[in-house]
Amino acid sequence: MSRTSPTALTGGKGCARHRGGIISGYVFRLLREQLGHTQESLATCLGLSSDTIAGWEAGRRPLTAVPVAHMVEYRYRFLQLGTVPALLSVLERALEADVLLCRLLEPDPSPPNHPLGSWVLQRDLVEVLSWPLSKTPPTPLRGLPPSPRPRRGPVPQAPELAREDQLRFFAVMRRTAEEANGRENFLLRRQALYLSGYDNTADTADWLVAQQRTARGKDWLTQWLGARSLAAVAARQGDRDRMEHFVAITLVDDDAGEAANLNYWANWVGETDRELSDDFIASGMGIWPGNRLMQHLVQGLDPVHGFFELNVHTLWALLTARKDLLIRGVPSVDVLRERIPVLLDYPGLSARARRELEDLRYAIRLAEA
Repeated sequence: MSRTSPTALTGGKGCARHRGGIISGYVFRLLREQLGHTQESLATCLGLSSDTIAGWEAGRRPLTAVPVAHMVEYRYRFLQLGTVPALLSVLERALEADVLLCRLLEPDPSPPNHPLGSWVLQRDLVEVLSWPLSKTPPTPLRGLPPSPRPRRGPVPQAPELAREDQLRFFAVMRRTAEEANGRENFLLRRQALYLSGYDNTADTADWLVAQQRTARGKDWLTQWLGARSLAAVAARQGDRDRMEHFVAITLVDDDAGEAANLNYWANWVGETDRELSDDFIASGMGIWPGNRLMQHLVQGLDPVHGFFELNVHTLWALLTARKDLLIRGVPSVDVLRERIPVLLDYPGLSARARRELEDLRYAIRLAEA
């Protein structure tokens, strides 16, 4: 696929051409369907017209333009109607993702006000933002009960971003990463590179490697994050070797690297508040509970997944630092206890992963003795 000028794709009109509610509109439709409502019946419940509901769901009328006070009222009304709470949390992130996506598709989102350089993105937002690109639903929606009202005819299985907008998005991400120079723009560059990794075109992996080689940071944190970003993108695209190398070289037997990895993960899964820069990662082991991170890591113990080696090692490091998590009856511990024997039978385990899983099994037994 050839690369096209971002401005050419939009005729220079930027966000005005983009529907600013494609993600939140899709989630709103899921909310309605989970309740078993038609557009007409839900409109009656909310005191709206069915055309308004249809416009929101299609993205023609962006939900991001609805006054905050009205959105609060609709949220409580949905709760009264019995909606799944996870859907409401996803709707909140979807509204934020629509605003961010619209901003990223503008002709010149540049420093110092670029949104990707303003705060550290967390998983709940990134999963929703990337949904139209990856077609992978956010974690809270996986395993959601089927709608009581079956859909009729062909329907999209994810929010739909126009092909030209997808091309523009990745073109903007590449340009942003290439132009973001200096330590002060490192967060912007790192997050643009990460989002570029969702591009499935043939040259993406080589471009990402070239970007990392041509802009190595001078300080420890910049180098560490650069290595992690490259390993994460490579793992998402099926390259397990780079992730295994990152774990072996950057984490094992390195206390600073271990603490940075745990801090990064804790923020990613929402154990900590949103951060405005990456500096917190290198500030020593943070004070955060660890329950949510443990649950996330245990859920990610799939040997065929590119992040498996990192998940195993991070879980091992987490339970080494937070032994209090090994309390009998904690759901994540119960799941881990059952999973470890199955994982140890997997023939493709590395020697390190096998050793760490054995350590975890022994630690659980000690905690339960």
